[in-house]
Amino acid sequence: MTATIDAAPPRGGEMTDSAFLKQLAAVIRAEDSYGTWDDKSDAEVMSEFIVTTEERREIPIIGDPDPDVMWRIGKFYDAIGQMIEKETGCMASQMQKMSHEGFGRIVLIAGKLVVLSKHLRDVHRFGFTTWDKLAEGGEKLVAGAGETIERFPEAARA
Repeated sequence: MTATIDAAPPRGGEMTDSAFLKQLAAVIRAEDSYGTWDDKSDAEVMSEFIVTTEERREIPIIGDPDPDVMWRIGKFYDAIGQMIEKETGCMASQMQKMSHEGFGRIVLIAGKLVVLSKHLRDVHRFGFTTWDKLAEGGEKLVAGAGETIERFPEAARA
């Protein structure tokens, strides 16, 4: 009798087919001027956005947030801004202010309108447990910003 060994499920589960995840991958790949990531899948390029519960517990929250985490946060909200523009035609750009303790705020502005305002804490542990949750998190923020633009279109287009 032969025993079969089940392969471990992929980290973050199966990759979700999501417009937001495709946009996030495009935002990250845009910085690859030397083609280093050309042979990598989107899941490999975005793998640092997946943080399991066990990994999250191991991350200390004392000290300055890691520059890689700050980069990921910036890319996440850049992708949201680009999705907002695709869906509404209004360019949305981010501004963020983060303390050295890992607390801060991110706003996305379209025209004269704040379309997204998000307070962040424990940025040391920024990430999502699954691809589904990453896609859902981004899409929810994009939808909320779109609703704000629909409500105040003159300010968003000013």
